[in-house]
Amino acid sequence: MSGLRILVPVKRVIDYAIKPRVNKAGTAVETNGVKHSMNPFDELSIEQAVRLREAKVPVEDILVFSAGPTKSQETIRTAMAMGADRGIHVVEEKIELEPLGVAKLLKQVVEKENRNLVILGKQSIDDDAGQTGQMLAGLLGWPQATQASKVTIEGEQCTVTREVDGGVETLKAKLPMIITTDLRLNEPRYASLPNIMKAKKKPLEKKTLADYDVDVSKRMKTVKVIEPPPRQGGGKVDDVDGMISKLKELGAI
Repeated sequence: MSGLRILVPVKRVIDYAIKPRVNKAGTAVETNGVKHSMNPFDELSIEQAVRLREAKVPVEDILVFSAGPTKSQETIRTAMAMGADRGIHVVEEKIELEPLGVAKLLKQVVEKENRNLVILGKQSIDDDAGQTGQMLAGLLGWPQATQASKVTIEGEQCTVTREVDGGVETLKAKLPMIITTDLRLNEPRYASLPNIMKAKKKPLEKKTLADYDVDVSKRMKTVKVIEPPPRQGGGKVDDVDGMISKLKELGAI
């Protein structure tokens, strides 16, 4: 088979260890002065692409892509330090891209860069939409396997194991295809200092939305954002009879 030409989209999000706070206007989550990092599901995607190469699967190159503010370059450099070969950054400071807009952008990148495999996180932890991979598959007309927990590629055949409510499901499809990653797929590596230094010399191409003929206009409007109400503390009971009485008081039984 010809080599894999992998595209891995990544997103800069609020670090998973930070508790999000709603801004004073109540219109969005506060992002100013807050630590950001790569979306955890995207780390899995980069790791899987690199592992395919390490498993001697023919990989021509691994291209990482991100669209967002200038600081997103740090996320791309981190991905290259993990093993990606080069990056494309669509610099956009004002527009918060929605999943459909991102999928349209990715379709253009796939076609212009002649990709035959896209590995991306099943969702980003900021909006939790979980839509981009499926939309991209629909726009391209490619087969897809979502929430992958295991990926193997032999020739043109790709086998993906995914977790479902009743256990696991195994899907087989021919390249080209879309794969979205789940947490049990792998454990991402840390970017070592030597690789971080090497990543600074890897090619990173800067582009703008004008370079792609896509409509990324917003289709949704956030009316209001509020924090969830604080959880109420639990109560203690002395025995089973006390628990049953309490449940009856609450109308649970």
